[in-house]
Amino acid sequence: MPEMSDANRRQKQAAPTSVTPLPDFPANLLEFHRMFPDEAACRRYLERMRWPSGFSCERCGASEEPLRLATRTGVLKCRSCLHQTRLTAGTIMQGTRTPLQVWFWATYLVATQTSGISALELQKQLGIARYETAFVMLHKLRAAMVRPDQDPIGAQWPVEMDIAFVGGQHKGGGSGKTNKAPVILAVEVRQKELRDPQTGKIVKRAMAGRLRVRMLPDKSAAQVNRFAQDCIAAGAHIATDDGGEFEGLPGCGYHHQPLAMLGNRARMDAWLPLVSTITANLKAWLDGTFHGVSKPHLQAYLNEFMFRFNRRFYRPMSFRTLLGLGIHRTGPSYQKLYERDWGHFKNPPTDGGGASTG
Repeated sequence: MPEMSDANRRQKQAAPTSVTPLPDFPANLLEFHRMFPDEAACRRYLERMRWPSGFSCERCGASEEPLRLATRTGVLKCRSCLHQTRLTAGTIMQGTRTPLQVWFWATYLVATQTSGISALELQKQLGIARYETAFVMLHKLRAAMVRPDQDPIGAQWPVEMDIAFVGGQHKGGGSGKTNKAPVILAVEVRQKELRDPQTGKIVKRAMAGRLRVRMLPDKSAAQVNRFAQDCIAAGAHIATDDGGEFEGLPGCGYHHQPLAMLGNRARMDAWLPLVSTITANLKAWLDGTFHGVSKPHLQAYLNEFMFRFNRRFYRPMSFRTLLGLGIHRTGPSYQKLYERDWGHFKNPPTDGGGASTG
């Protein structure tokens, strides 16, 4: 038997024994670069997300490998009925002229960065020619952050609830004079067991669970009751201050625990520590990243805040989650946003039940 040459031996040693499959989602920037080096890789990923069990024709239902057109790379053609399906049809990327790579980058940045990203910064980072394009992209992504099959919070844990005023400027003339938008926040209070480093004993610490936030048309008991019934499980324990807007909660079937604040901020922070902290973070985020948000679009930004907050412990998965939600809806057009004809609360598709993410 002839002896293997040195060249063949080196070639055999250098050859990989197996090919590592790509992960379901990029865990970091290096993996993102590796997974999506070009448009073709983005198209393959999007196709797998739209048809995880293989392509199925929307017209005839045939499930076989489609024809791929060399001149129209984003179109799949059914072998049975020859119906053509555009890869981005019915998604937030429908009708876009922006490359998929730019869409994927925008999705990754808005889903995984703690502070999100403004339209102006997105335009600079990704080299987008027009500000309006970046603005619409982000609003389409925010529209996809609302899950249509959301379950209510508070079924297993108590809930803290409060109303804050966001945006705008305070008017003069005394307490309650403001043109800021009323925003209601409700967060689960979960218990986490930790070991005390001083005593070595296991102690329980409160931590924030799932969050719900909604802009209200007014600060009334009727609006609070509607929000609670939409977002909080029946029979939940809800802690609030003693405001009159919360008086209807017992009549809606909730165990209401109000406490008079007496104008004492420290008392408020002690009774509702989690929702107080979240409110402060929300205001700082809106002012720091966007330098203020107008009322017509405020709910969209609240949706974004909720999306990342509810996935803060699963940040790498957020990219795939957001992209997956985005393949089932189209989102607003620039004209609808400009004319303020898109209700960010009213128009989330198929759920009809308001802004609930995560």
